[in-house]
Amino acid sequence: MTVRKIVKYGTPSLREKSKEVHKISKKVQILVDDLYDTLYAANGVGLAAPQIGENLRVFVIDVGMDAKTMNPITFINPKILKKEGAVNSYEGCLSFPEAYTNVRRYSYVKVKALDIKGRPFILEASEGSLLARAIQHEFDHLDGVLFIDHSRNRFEADKILTEKGLNPIDAKYLLEETELEEEIQKQPVQEEKKID
Repeated sequence: MTVRKIVKYGTPSLREKSKEVHKISKKVQILVDDLYDTLYAANGVGLAAPQIGENLRVFVIDVGMDAKTMNPITFINPKILKKEGAVNSYEGCLSFPEAYTNVRRYSYVKVKALDIKGRPFILEASEGSLLARAIQHEFDHLDGVLFIDHSRNRFEADKILTEKGLNPIDAKYLLEETELEEEIQKQPVQEEKKID
């Protein structure tokens, strides 16, 4: 449909909690189409509605690496049912152009959502897969949480943000996640394709 402008870090709406979708209307279907068009144009893995200025509980993910392996998944009103384990995730975000840092994520996540036709589904992603990490990243956007809030090293993240002309982390949003960090420290660091 339309490639939309992706709002950048510092835009107040990225910190707002999104509203539930009460009806999968034509407007919501167009929003989903626009999310995919914008995601593919930006060569991303996932995109949440707040990132194009719509504070609705909708996000899309496609962890396929090329046109042959495309696997678009639409999440409307998602709820995380279970999360466990821990993994280091080297992430970026389309709202943070070219800024990447190591963050904490759960290695396993179970999510329930509606698809574009309003049908409920449950999806599990494990072993710290790109899908598992992308679900958490996009879900966070719906609650006004950003990937930098999970930073493993705030000072390293601030340096990267500053180099990219972005504001440093606002300490009030930082998440402690002590147990996740302890579990991650027992594992080797892995760098992955950017998320979002």
